[in-house]
Amino acid sequence: METKITYHAKDVLFKSLSEVYKDQALTSYGLDFPKIVRMLPNEFPQVKADEKKADSVFLLEDDSVLLLEYESNNRIKENFIKYGEYIIRIINRYYRESREIKTVNMAVIYASNIVEAENKISFGSLSIGVQSVFMKNFDGELALRNIHDKIKSGEELTNEEIIRLILLPLMKSKKKRQEIIEESMDLAKNIKDGKKQLAVIAGLLTVTDKFIDEEYAKNIREWLRMTKVEKIYEEEKQKLIEEKEKEKQKLLKEKEKEKTLEIAKNLLDVLVPEQIAKKTGLTLDEVLKLKNL
Repeated sequence: METKITYHAKDVLFKSLSEVYKDQALTSYGLDFPKIVRMLPNEFPQVKADEKKADSVFLLEDDSVLLLEYESNNRIKENFIKYGEYIIRIINRYYRESREIKTVNMAVIYASNIVEAENKISFGSLSIGVQSVFMKNFDGELALRNIHDKIKSGEELTNEEIIRLILLPLMKSKKKRQEIIEESMDLAKNIKDGKKQLAVIAGLLTVTDKFIDEEYAKNIREWLRMTKVEKIYEEEKQKLIEEKEKEKQKLLKEKEKEKTLEIAKNLLDVLVPEQIAKKTGLTLDEVLKLKNL
């Protein structure tokens, strides 16, 4: 039975991953799109219970949407049909909400076992084009060593390096893919920044979803739920409570100040500015400004 992650835990994971991708352009992987503004939910209308969700969806700087899929199979035509369904759902969602036709870009990152694939397939009146990235061109073992050395030395990973770690299991390597996944997860657990750590693990679960060992994935989700996500959620909840209390106090002070200014204004006809300042606690400059209004 699959370990479930609660709604608010999923929200924490989503926010952590979104923060990593923010302002990234993915140009180092050959993708020619504007910078990412934020991640978008990957749930669309009309998704049946047995249908897979899109892997990653982003809003770009030019207000278009990027649909990013990770593939490890060569069922290219079947995949393109799936992409078409995703694209239509995204367009449909935005049109229903705002009567706006949203531009949707499509990119596919292929695991190292895929050496070639079409970038465009026509279904008659409908054609689907994608930008493709072949991870066979990226040295996974070199990337693993570099990131390992940086983490062990206590250096903070950049967001670009975090994305590289997330994509590591898709890269070329002599090791078995599950072994690379587990080594990547172990590295992630050593990242000191809690939110970046969550982002890497959530990202790894996303990009490897189609080939990760199910029992191992279940254990990772349980580890996340028990040791990390719930704690961060509680911290964020407490922080939000404190921010709301500060905002409440700020509003009270502003109202009190407005009340004091009104009292001072009413005293201008009967007292000199120095006396008003002393009685109300306002500065002399504040009283003089009232007098000059």
